[in-house]
Amino acid sequence: MSQQSRSIVQNAWRAFAGHDADRISAVLAEDAEWTAPVGNATAVALGAPSHMVGREAIVRFLCEDFPRLFARDVTVTFHGFHAEGERVVVEETMTATLADGRHYANDYCFVFELRDGLIHRVREYMDTAKGHRLLFGELPR
Repeated sequence: MSQQSRSIVQNAWRAFAGHDADRISAVLAEDAEWTAPVGNATAVALGAPSHMVGREAIVRFLCEDFPRLFARDVTVTFHGFHAEGERVVVEETMTATLADGRHYANDYCFVFELRDGLIHRVREYMDTAKGHRLLFGELPR
């Protein structure tokens, strides 16, 4: 199951990168949840929640909201895919050009939980202080 889980998550990343709503919907359970740290810079900048519930909310974020902030040159460098059963941990660095033209680069760790071959839960971790400095030039108060 671990290799199959790894493949499912790798295919999901390709769907996320394409910002294609149908392809992204196809990899998510209807009741999928995506949780990131409260007050993370991306959520603050976009006025988006740090906890998205439901396939539609996640698809809307990836297809509509994310590209408004990370405008171009989005590159993900994967450092590891670690799979055990229906859980896959992904280590990566994301770089991009922000909508205002500045450079963004931050490290992330994602924990994907699968159910019936679909992504059921995602927990996202990142350097929140660095994210705030890159987006706002300061740390949150």
